[in-house]
Amino acid sequence: MQDTKKGLEDVIALDTSICSIDGMEGILRYRGIEVEQLEQMPYDAVSYLLIYGKIPAPQELEAYSRKLREERYINREILNVLKVCNYGTEALDSLRTAVCCSAHMDEEKDDSSMEANMNKSIRLVAKFPTLVAAVHRYKTGKFLIAPDEKLSHGANFLYMLRGTVPSAIEAEAIEKDFILSAEHELNPSTFSLRITASTMADIYSAVITGLCTLKGPLHGGARKGVMDMLDEVASHENAEQYVLDKFSRKEKVMGFGHRVYKTCDPRAKLFKDIAKKLADDHGDTQWYDLAERLEQVMYREFMQNKGRPIYPNVDFYSAVVYKYLEIPPELATSVFAAGRVSGWVSHYFEQYSHNRVIRPRANYI
Repeated sequence: MQDTKKGLEDVIALDTSICSIDGMEGILRYRGIEVEQLEQMPYDAVSYLLIYGKIPAPQELEAYSRKLREERYINREILNVLKVCNYGTEALDSLRTAVCCSAHMDEEKDDSSMEANMNKSIRLVAKFPTLVAAVHRYKTGKFLIAPDEKLSHGANFLYMLRGTVPSAIEAEAIEKDFILSAEHELNPSTFSLRITASTMADIYSAVITGLCTLKGPLHGGARKGVMDMLDEVASHENAEQYVLDKFSRKEKVMGFGHRVYKTCDPRAKLFKDIAKKLADDHGDTQWYDLAERLEQVMYREFMQNKGRPIYPNVDFYSAVVYKYLEIPPELATSVFAAGRVSGWVSHYFEQYSHNRVIRPRANYI
């Protein structure tokens, strides 16, 4: 009988040049570049880096950004489908339906050439924010806002979502959110996407696989869980009792701990900085103070009860950022997907480049 690893923990499944994680030191790199450097770039540049494997030259970035802006628009037929979606469910269900419909509307859907797949990947990256915004506008009974080609990827999303041009700091915050959400090695959604890609299925099928996996509360859905928790606790004065009650019932506190990182998730540090800037800019530190107090109590209780620290993960302070950007909890996972899609399509291309169908074995017991 062979040894098995529950949840494939620490199992090396494949080689990749897209992303690397040092869980002991808390270092995350895209294409060899640490995220602390990448968050200073526009999202378009990071998206290009992930998909093409290099930092774009100014003319390359200009051409790529122009393509993304031209592809932001979505077909009337897709909007008609969105109108009949069940808005009593999480927004990701509607987004998944919209991406399925987009595959039907794509003139290159049956063309699996490299050029056609690259065109489709650019369409997916460009249209995801538009689709997410459209889902929210329909859900809340508001008229749709057309994309504004003068705005950056992130600023345009907030404009379509809320109907007003965001402030400079809000635009910067959502750009950084998309960057920090863009890629994270073989997380569940990316691994499931690569399994689909390994069967030589089309790029839309692979991305839809990623969306389905992202929905789970132990993956992308965790961000919504943190937002719901913040609403439940409501004030930093309630934070300590909330954590103590969770400990007494042996229940999980959302937004803490990570399978890979044994120290602080580097994305959590960056999201905390973004959340603080937004809190100060808005003149309202309620959500930031609450989150910081939860972090302090969790650290203390884990040290006292477990003899080790616990740190926030990417979902914790990103949820605080979403509170300040007025992104509702039911939209959180879909916004995550709007950033992650660049990483997904880059893994799709890497899988295709030296493909072997992913087919592990099971240990019969």
